[in-house]
Amino acid sequence: MKNNLLTEQLVYNGESRTKTHIHLIRYSPSGFEESLCDDFAAAVTAAAPSDKLWVRVHGLEDAACIQEVCTRFGVDFLVVQDILNVEHPSKVEVYDDFNFVVSSVFVGERVVRVRLVQGPNVVLSFTEGESSFYDDVAEALRRNVLKIRSRSSDYLFSVMINELTANYISVAMSIGDDLEDLESELIAAADGRGIGGRLQIHRRRYMDLKRVVLPLRDQYTKLLRSDAGLIHAANRPFFNDVNDHLQNASQLIDGCRETLSSLMDLYTANNDMRMNDIMKRLTIVSTIFIPLTFLVGVWGMNFRHMPELEWRHGYAVAWGVMLAVGAAAYFVFRTKRWR
Repeated sequence: MKNNLLTEQLVYNGESRTKTHIHLIRYSPSGFEESLCDDFAAAVTAAAPSDKLWVRVHGLEDAACIQEVCTRFGVDFLVVQDILNVEHPSKVEVYDDFNFVVSSVFVGERVVRVRLVQGPNVVLSFTEGESSFYDDVAEALRRNVLKIRSRSSDYLFSVMINELTANYISVAMSIGDDLEDLESELIAAADGRGIGGRLQIHRRRYMDLKRVVLPLRDQYTKLLRSDAGLIHAANRPFFNDVNDHLQNASQLIDGCRETLSSLMDLYTANNDMRMNDIMKRLTIVSTIFIPLTFLVGVWGMNFRHMPELEWRHGYAVAWGVMLAVGAAAYFVFRTKRWR
């Protein structure tokens, strides 16, 4: 990771090649309008002073466009760098003129980076690709659910963070359910081949979720303690509710960690038991054949004075003795339940 204090260039360092485009949502208690911006500056200028704005930016490839949006609302250079840096860990920053959240969401097997900026009467959302993640929030604005259009921008901001936490809870519960199924398989299955690989897949999902949620949980209190005036007293209960959901997600993640740890121990124990069983069987076979090998070795010595070599039925007697010794050893093991 390069030192961002030694460069004046803004560069997106992710892999998504979604063309950057902007959806501008203007809403007020009496109206809602969503448009795809070809000329962002003109669209913002055309908004009425009473309108509140939600600027949805999809795709981060065009750094100049991202900078234009941020400059228009007074977002400083370092924040723009953090928006474009997909490697940045989750965090919450509180400034005099805006609040800033860096996070990610889990869509199927993909991790989609999300950045949120809340200012007076405006919320900016940046997603790394073409994502429908916040479509439910846009639909709630359209339908004016719970009179959301009459509320200030910090309420919309809390709803969007809550959408993130709902995603984390859903993913953590999904991992937990899958781990419970794996646990049942490990307990019941005689052959655990393939389970180790699935455990590693869930472990990677857990680690990705942990890296996103725990820093966000630890820093979220910055919003609760903020006295910059961007979060109104009437909406603080909603931010407290989001904090409760973050704590719930954290507890689910801790549960996943404990389950993963116990399953790895169980998987290792099963493998050890399976290996012990194989070694026991090999030992039994070896023990049965050791006396037979001894007998064959003795009778294989071609000394002149060996009376057995001259016996008419010596060959049959040798086979009988070896079969009797092998059968006796086998029945001894059966009696001691070593099979």
